[in-house]
Amino acid sequence: MRLTRLVFPALAACIAMGQLASPAAAQSAASFYKGKTVTVWVGNSAGGGYDLYARAFARHWGKHLAGNPEFIVKNRPGAGSMLLTNELYNILPKDGTAVGVIGRGMPLEKLLGNDLAKFDSSKFTWIGSANNEVSVCVSWAKTGVARFQDLKTRGMIVGGTGAGADTDSYPKAMNKILGTKLKLVTGYPGGNEIMLAMERGEVEGRCGYSWSSAVSTHADWLRDKRMNVLVQIAMQKHRDLPNVPLITELADNAEDKQVLEFLFAGQVWGRPFLAPPGVPADRAQALQDSFLAVTRDPAFIAEITKQKLEINPVPGPELARLLAVQHKAPPIVLKRAKEATD
Repeated sequence: MRLTRLVFPALAACIAMGQLASPAAAQSAASFYKGKTVTVWVGNSAGGGYDLYARAFARHWGKHLAGNPEFIVKNRPGAGSMLLTNELYNILPKDGTAVGVIGRGMPLEKLLGNDLAKFDSSKFTWIGSANNEVSVCVSWAKTGVARFQDLKTRGMIVGGTGAGADTDSYPKAMNKILGTKLKLVTGYPGGNEIMLAMERGEVEGRCGYSWSSAVSTHADWLRDKRMNVLVQIAMQKHRDLPNVPLITELADNAEDKQVLEFLFAGQVWGRPFLAPPGVPADRAQALQDSFLAVTRDPAFIAEITKQKLEINPVPGPELARLLAVQHKAPPIVLKRAKEATD
């Protein structure tokens, strides 16, 4: 399988429009970052997909950010990365020395009425996404759950990491909109722990599982058919999975499809990097530009390829634009999306 996508349409558009830091802004950021340490906080446990992307970027980011600061990575798992998202918004430094990597579902949680979300996602400093993701639902092969239709007849026990995480909100939405019978067991620290629970028989599957992570961390399970891929959760199919149904194609009507598209739009910002609100403009732009520069670094590309991760970056300003669109969703879509994930 060809696992690394090195096609950067959004990046090319960004360059064409001249959205790169001016020399004066770069100099100002360089003066600030010289001798500093930038902490990349990961809202999930070590070893999972978000963590792998964060550490790969951190190993190369310093040479591309003005001032060449040191980058370190710290994990702050909890409630599907809700804990870190709240801390980024309310507690962590707003000077450009704190960067977060959070679950892709978090930016919509306030819109969906989650009272635990103490943030406004439109006000974060969006740095970029490492990948436009495709997520999947998988089952442990020994359970006998082999295709999507089995989720509507037999059902399946799935593991989750906390309210607002894909692992929790996606099964709820599928149950209410598509009529599946998924039973959620939540509270696992991260995706790795869910996969161990599958292996031990505590749960039977997982939904909201990034295909890039599946290929990177459990290629042997796929090769040996220990794990079945039941459905793709994204805006479009992954080229590796032409025969696995796309979730939006399973909707019974146009309104159901629109609600599913709203809920799963976060796949576009599949591996989001962000900073707190209020980061000075020159530093914000320096972070955004250097993030994209990392994705063009041959050493970084070689590392990502070796880890069998995908890279298809989305610039920070594009993430901000997409989220602004989500904040203007039609009331009926927002109402039904809230009901589906409650």
